[in-house]
Amino acid sequence: MKRTRIERPDGRYVYFYSLGAEPQVSDVSAPVRKGEQIELRWNPLLDEQVIVSTARQERTFLPPPEYCPLCPTREGLHMATEIPAKDFEIAVFENRFPSFRPDAPEVSDDSPLERRARAAGVCEVVVYTPEHDATLASLDEGRLRLLVDVWADRYAELSARDDVTYVFVFENRGKEIGVTLTHPHGQIYAFPFVPPRAERERASSERFARDHGGCLMCEIVRAERARRSRIVTENDAFVAYVPFAARLPYEVHVAALAHRPSLLDLNKRERADLASMLRVVQATYDGLWRSPMPYTMSMHQRTSKGEAAVGDHLHVEFVPPCRSRDKLKYLAGVETGAGTFINDTAPEEKAAELRHAHAQWSAGG
Repeated sequence: MKRTRIERPDGRYVYFYSLGAEPQVSDVSAPVRKGEQIELRWNPLLDEQVIVSTARQERTFLPPPEYCPLCPTREGLHMATEIPAKDFEIAVFENRFPSFRPDAPEVSDDSPLERRARAAGVCEVVVYTPEHDATLASLDEGRLRLLVDVWADRYAELSARDDVTYVFVFENRGKEIGVTLTHPHGQIYAFPFVPPRAERERASSERFARDHGGCLMCEIVRAERARRSRIVTENDAFVAYVPFAARLPYEVHVAALAHRPSLLDLNKRERADLASMLRVVQATYDGLWRSPMPYTMSMHQRTSKGEAAVGDHLHVEFVPPCRSRDKLKYLAGVETGAGTFINDTAPEEKAAELRHAHAQWSAGG
């Protein structure tokens, strides 16, 4: 894998990753960053951080394809995009509208109930392909294998930063999720703290290890593979299943069969199997109703600082907002107000639907 780094005129960087020739970089201008407000504010009722980033109000919203900022900057284009090259394989750049910034300003508390902290960290955009209408499922396995290596490289580099505690890899797909750019891409947030969901998972895993011994996710994987009723598909290194207590109807988790705390612990074969599994899961989703399935995809792995805990186990969560072909599962009073999810379906039934869709896709139908 080759990696090329360039600096944009506004101080942000771009990485180009390739297996073949290095891209020809264009000399293009870029807007200067403004002094928008960016900081962390502490919520004393929930004991958690909230990010305040006013720059995000200016994000580009669903532009026509000829104005897509994630396409290559080609001759005759109406504007210079975020990708200063005529072509590329995978590109990673520092987000123009970040929630964290390495140069985030210093802040101070107003009172014990109004506490602030620097929003130090990094936000990156990972562009999977120059093809505007591609999907994970349409990319060849070589490109997806490269994507896994890119994620691992970014995880390693960002984790080494002093201002980073947790590296969160994720993808938002579909207008139903609130996506503002449809070009296939994901994001990486290098948090200065462990986000609440990851912290809660780690605490649950520590309790399980204390009470029962061993890794909680390892036990979940064993139980799902033994029961089979919620399995969607599996390969030599990963299994995809609908969780027993899925919050949303078509939620699917992809977990490593062996105990692997992070991407960096996967061998070459396991990285290839992860790439293949992610492609299969998206193809299965899209084949369910013969249309692109919206979802959030989030990768859960060990924290960047400190030693790996016994319960750190790499897994990827896909959460579509759909409860049927033409209905969305809206989060309302009980979910947002009380924090308890209500699943309108049985996970075993949804797993069976997805298995059928996977079988049809595998058969070419």
